[in-house]
Amino acid sequence: MVRAFRGLLEPCSNGELETLAARSRALTHKHFGRVMRLFAPLYLSNECINNCKYCGFSRDNPILRVTLPVAQVVREARHLHEEGFRNVLLVAGEHPKFVSNGYLEECVRAVREQAGVPAVSLEVGPMETEEYRPLVEAGAEGLVVYQETYQRDVYAELHTAGPKRDFDWRMDCPERAYAAGFRRLGVGALFGLCDWRAEAVALAAHVDHLLRHCWKAHVTVSLPRLRPAAGGFEPGFPLGDRELVQLLCALRVTFPQIGLVLSTREAPALRDALIPLGVTTMSAGSHTEPGGYTGAGRDDLHLTVKGKRCETDAARATGAQAEGQFDIADARSPREVAETLRTRHGLEPVWKDWDEALAGGV
Repeated sequence: MVRAFRGLLEPCSNGELETLAARSRALTHKHFGRVMRLFAPLYLSNECINNCKYCGFSRDNPILRVTLPVAQVVREARHLHEEGFRNVLLVAGEHPKFVSNGYLEECVRAVREQAGVPAVSLEVGPMETEEYRPLVEAGAEGLVVYQETYQRDVYAELHTAGPKRDFDWRMDCPERAYAAGFRRLGVGALFGLCDWRAEAVALAAHVDHLLRHCWKAHVTVSLPRLRPAAGGFEPGFPLGDRELVQLLCALRVTFPQIGLVLSTREAPALRDALIPLGVTTMSAGSHTEPGGYTGAGRDDLHLTVKGKRCETDAARATGAQAEGQFDIADARSPREVAETLRTRHGLEPVWKDWDEALAGGV
């Protein structure tokens, strides 16, 4: 299967790419119908103990930091609920305090029970299976963890401090999450860190492994490309738009039933062009900074420099906002995205988890 996938990534003519796109479009319609699942990321914190050269949250970047109190998390989630979202991804930098005091569990319960969001997923630092179980019991049903790069030498060069340096610990994370009871597993690579074809083949091998060993879970794949962020990292291996189209379609043809996720990292015109080719899930109206939707958390701002916390009364006095993980490219509102799906593509936006919706009708 991976060998066939590799063949679909070879340089091709415009006609061959159009044929591949047509196959991808037909398979997506066959397996997913005329719907698009929408979600929003909700950033809990931009504090992190890792040094990752490409990430805006990297420990040594002198940025304004904040971790939202649970009450502010609820405020953000209620805002998203009012926008229509019933599917939220809770995101945080990797910091041990998120797993040591029940904070994440409390956030999951509060988002579900106080903000009325039924589908909650997590994108946080990897944990042990036993640490995941209370999160599943609290109501989290999906876990997203990107390997970033599957090339060990590149991985070692980019991750210079913190627990994220452990390549194998991160690689095994989806299977530990599956053992804990998560029913959706999201993986992906961050394109721009090394040769895109080698990265894609390794990603496909990982997907194939998960489909064989975590067969009760729904596997989703995201194809994020590097965006500007604090630290000023410049990608040495940019993935072009045409190659992104080829990669997305190759994944759909090879793995017809996986979910393919498209984020607001991509510009509106490209997102609109990619929608009918194989995408099944999209974010919309996203913010990548804690408190970005409502301005929550400004009273808790502080600055970290070289991992040390500094108070920032001056920043709070000027109404400063904690910095985001990266710059988004599609700033359209959720309603604008939903309207585009309906009028331009004839797709029905699905704001909640369609698996739950289908199960309820059986």
